[in-house]
Amino acid sequence: MHEARLIGFRTLLYKEVLRFWKVGFQTVAAPVLNALLFLLIFSHVLDRHVTVYGDVAYTAFLVPGLVMMSLLQNAFANSSSSLIQSKITGNIIFVLLPPLSYREFYAAYVIASMLRGLFVGCGVLLVSFPFVDLPIAAPAWVLVFALIGGAILGSLGVIAGIWADKFDQLAGFQNFLIMPLTMLSGVFYSIHSLPQMWQDVSHINPFFFMIDGFRYGFFGQSDVSPWLSLGVVSVCFVLLAVLTLAMLARGYKLRA
Repeated sequence: MHEARLIGFRTLLYKEVLRFWKVGFQTVAAPVLNALLFLLIFSHVLDRHVTVYGDVAYTAFLVPGLVMMSLLQNAFANSSSSLIQSKITGNIIFVLLPPLSYREFYAAYVIASMLRGLFVGCGVLLVSFPFVDLPIAAPAWVLVFALIGGAILGSLGVIAGIWADKFDQLAGFQNFLIMPLTMLSGVFYSIHSLPQMWQDVSHINPFFFMIDGFRYGFFGQSDVSPWLSLGVVSVCFVLLAVLTLAMLARGYKLRA
């Protein structure tokens, strides 16, 4: 039985990875191009006028934010779109029938989401190199925040995919929750440039800690302690994982 479950897990993971890889022009290349356009426009307008952390050029500051933003948004899109499509077309039954535990179901969707996010993030980083000299002060911090951030958004995608009954609901989840939290998390600015009230508001946003901790890995500087950021995002991941596993264990909106 254990071997059968392991085969099932590997098959589901392979299916989810193949799902985005077969249309990589849309799922990987298009987000990379979108981030590159952000980089070209913002760097052209602001690079000569803005420095961050004292001596960091704005273009260099912007790149880690764009990398993490792209990673997070695509990790969410992968699991959420896969589940809603499977529910609407009815082929979710072929995922639920095999002897897979809800933990393996969760792990396959989240790992595939993390992989898509990492592919997109690496793509954004690679296309940025011709435009900016980017240091990497602490690679371990970069990797840790990339993995945890991808896992958090992959989990959120599973929750959204299970909860939504149609594409309109999923779009609302993305447009009114994921997008605002991402765009207002310090991708394009340091929160120290904001009035104190908005700095305090930013500290409520968990996406801020993901991006700030990720950026620390490049410059060795950040708006808050990387250990605080790591603690916040770790707690968020554990809470979301517990919630997602509880929904899957109950078969919420998946099993009649």
